[in-house]
This record gives sequence, structure tokens and C-alpha cells, in this order.
Amino acid sequence: MSGDLLRVTGKVALITGGAAGIGRATAELFLEAGMQVIVVDNHPDRTGEARKALGKAMVIEADVRRPEDIARVFDAVRDRFGRLDVLVNNVGDYLRIFARFEDSTEEDWEALYDINLRHMFRVTKAAIPLMKASGEGGSIINLSTVEAIRGIPRASVYSAFKTAITGFTKSLSVELGYHGIRVNQIAPETTDSIQVTADTRVPEANRAHIRSWFPMGRFGRGEDSAGAALYLASERLSGWVTGIMLVVDGGVIAAGAWMRMQDGESFTHLPIIAADGYTDLSD
Repeated sequence: MSGDLLRVTGKVALITGGAAGIGRATAELFLEAGMQVIVVDNHPDRTGEARKALGKAMVIEADVRRPEDIARVFDAVRDRFGRLDVLVNNVGDYLRIFARFEDSTEEDWEALYDINLRHMFRVTKAAIPLMKASGEGGSIINLSTVEAIRGIPRASVYSAFKTAITGFTKSLSVELGYHGIRVNQIAPETTDSIQVTADTRVPEANRAHIRSWFPMGRFGRGEDSAGAALYLASERLSGWVTGIMLVVDGGVIAAGAWMRMQDGESFTHLPIIAADGYTDLSD
């Protein structure tokens, strides 16, 4: 890979939730492309491991849900680099809160707001002045999910905040375009990671069905979204791209309800098996 071709060599990128999953894959790819990378994560064990594995990356243990932690992170970035070119707002979680909306609580709503949207407002607000200061523009990349496009039962509040990221991304892209700052969104389908175990969660007897669930025949990998992030970070590749949602889903949204049959050729929009061995149907 040529960092010069991508025009990201020497660029400074901050990735929240960057010690594992999509964030970690993005940090690794950005480093490979020649960027200077700051990884922010609130898990001590993950940050410790990332500090050893990522070499030149600056790894900061911080919780982006806390304003004082965000201030500490940006003080460190300003002191060490004096600029910021790319922000990847990767943090997000459903917090294993699955409930009928009528049974959800305001405490659930607040927790989901903090981890999926409010921190994004705070981190982005702190990043913008540093991006503007260089006079060279920048790229803000917001991670959401395909659940921002389609419905997901028993996770209505989670979906609402992920959908809100779309409005935030589009509106901010218009606001910041004059300054050369591009704002885009990545919406992944289920991605195998520490946070969401996908492949191994499916019992062996049902794993043959994975090829039927996705047109591309598999769950997502961290590197799938990392590649999308590198595209959006590169002025050479996406310098006139702003305000978009880049869906990384193996063709799921395009397929709608259609799934491939086991013969590999036929398709159906009806359930193939009564239980997928993946979803908890206990209640």
C-alpha cells in the first residue's frame, strides 16, 4: 500500500474505541498507510495490549462519555501533534439492552444516548477547532450501523440514536464544507469482534446457513469498515465526498428480505429455518 498515493502520510488521526474491533482494525490500517494515530479506549486491558501491539500509536485510556476525559485527550493531542486531520467516532454499543419499548426505562435511554450519540457531539465539538487551525481541512468519520436504515425490534432507542447520526453527519458536512472539513458516515452490518461475537456464536450445526444470510456469504470483519474509513480519510480518494452514508454490509440492505438457498443458486424471501441458532428466543 502506498501512503503517498493515498495522501495520508503524516496525517494525524484520532480513533475512539480504537483498541479492539473495527476501531483496532482502523488504527492498524491507518498506521500502515503512514498516518500518526491516537487510539482512545476506556478498557485498561485493551489499551495496555494496544500500546504494545500498535508501536508508534499514541494510546490513551479515557472514557469519551466523560467531558473531563475528552478535555484530557485533546490536551494531549494538541501538546504532541498540534493538529488533527482525521477523527473517527467509532464508539457505540447496544449495551445488551433489548426490550419492548414499553418496558424500557429512562435509565436505559440515557445510557444508550451516552454511548451512541452524546459522546459523538462532545468529541466532535472538541475536534473541530483543532482541525480548523491547520487550515488544511480534515475528515470526520462517524460510525453508525445498518440499524440506522432498517428497523430492529426490541432496540428502538438504540436505532433512534444511530439514525440521528445520519442527520448529524449530513448537517455538519454542510456546515463545515467551507473549511475543507468533510463529514461522512459508515454503517456496518454485524461485524465479528470482541463486542459482537458473530461466527463462533452460531452453533456448528447452523454455520452453513451463514452463506445464505448475506449476499457476500459471511459476517463482517473489522478490516471491512477500516477500508471504508481509509477511503474517507484520504483526500486523494474522497476529497469531494461529504455528507454520505457508506454502507458496509455485504449486500444485506440491497437484498432486503431475500436470502440464498442452500443450492447456492435459488433465492427465497421466506424463513429458511425456524431458529437461526444465533438470536436469543428464550422469551
